[in-house]
Amino acid sequence: MRYTGGPVIRERVSKIVMMIVGSIFVAGIYPIAMYLWRPGNGSPGDAMMFSLYVTLGFFLLLAVRNPLGYRSLIAYAGWANIVHATVMALMAIHPASDRRGLLMATAGVGVIGAVLLALVPARQP
Repeated sequence: MRYTGGPVIRERVSKIVMMIVGSIFVAGIYPIAMYLWRPGNGSPGDAMMFSLYVTLGFFLLLAVRNPLGYRSLIAYAGWANIVHATVMALMAIHPASDRRGLLMATAGVGVIGAVLLALVPARQP
C-alpha cells in the first residue's frame, strides 16, 4: 500500500502528514500537565503513555526538515501506531463498557500508523 506519486509530491504529502501527526502528539502535553498539576484526577498510566507520544511528536516535527534522514523514525512511528491499534482492538473484545472508546481510538491510531508507513521515504541507492 505504498504511495507511488512523484517524489516531490510524495515528500510534500509526507511533510504535511508529519506536521499534523506531530502537532497532535505534542498536544498531548496538555493532559500530562493537568495530571501533574492535580495528581489523582486521572490515570497515571495515561499520563505516562502521553509522554511517549509527546516525545514522538517532537521528533516527527524535527523529521519534517529531512524525511529521508529520519526514515527509521518515521517507520517506527508507523509501526508503533499499528501495534498500539492492534492491542487496543484486542482489548476491546472483553470490556463491553470501554468497547466503543477503544474501537474509536483503534481506528484513529491505526490510520495514523498506516499513513506514516505508506509515506516512509524510499531508500536511496
